[in-house]
Amino acid sequence: MNNLEKRKYFFKVLVAGPPGAGKTSLLRRYIKGKFDESTLMTIGVDFYYKVLEFNEDLTCSLQLWDFGGQKQFEKLHETYVKGASGALLLIDLTRIPDMDIVIKWMNIVRLEKENLPVVILGSKADLKELIIVDEGFMKKIMDIFNINHYLKTSAKTGVNVDKAFRFIVEEILKKKRII
Repeated sequence: MNNLEKRKYFFKVLVAGPPGAGKTSLLRRYIKGKFDESTLMTIGVDFYYKVLEFNEDLTCSLQLWDFGGQKQFEKLHETYVKGASGALLLIDLTRIPDMDIVIKWMNIVRLEKENLPVVILGSKADLKELIIVDEGFMKKIMDIFNINHYLKTSAKTGVNVDKAFRFIVEEILKKKRII
């Protein structure tokens, strides 16, 4: 099938989570295919763009919004979530999880649409000896918020990074009844 026959869609995807969870590193790995040790704090929001060939007849253009996790940027989140098709919510596997923080971030990404497709990502999976978040905690989050996918990811090694973006696009396509 040639490109003229492809179905093409555009989706805004939020990448959110607490400060230091690895949002920018994940995005840079996905976009550039490499890990960048020099990542600095995101000020407000940053944007990335990538075209995902979902299958031979379906192309999805992704506008990826990298949310600054610091408290001073919270006032901007209400504006940032408008028009979102889905979200990736990162939880640092090497830090003691705070359910209140997870709930806060879920409420932020689902501010406009309470059933917005979300994929939960456990970040920094390469730091096996430092992981303190257990599967039970992640399962609880999935159950509470009716989430279908959870993946352990590593921006450093690239483990499950592409898969995470495919999962969120798949969830969006299902929600919109495209597939």
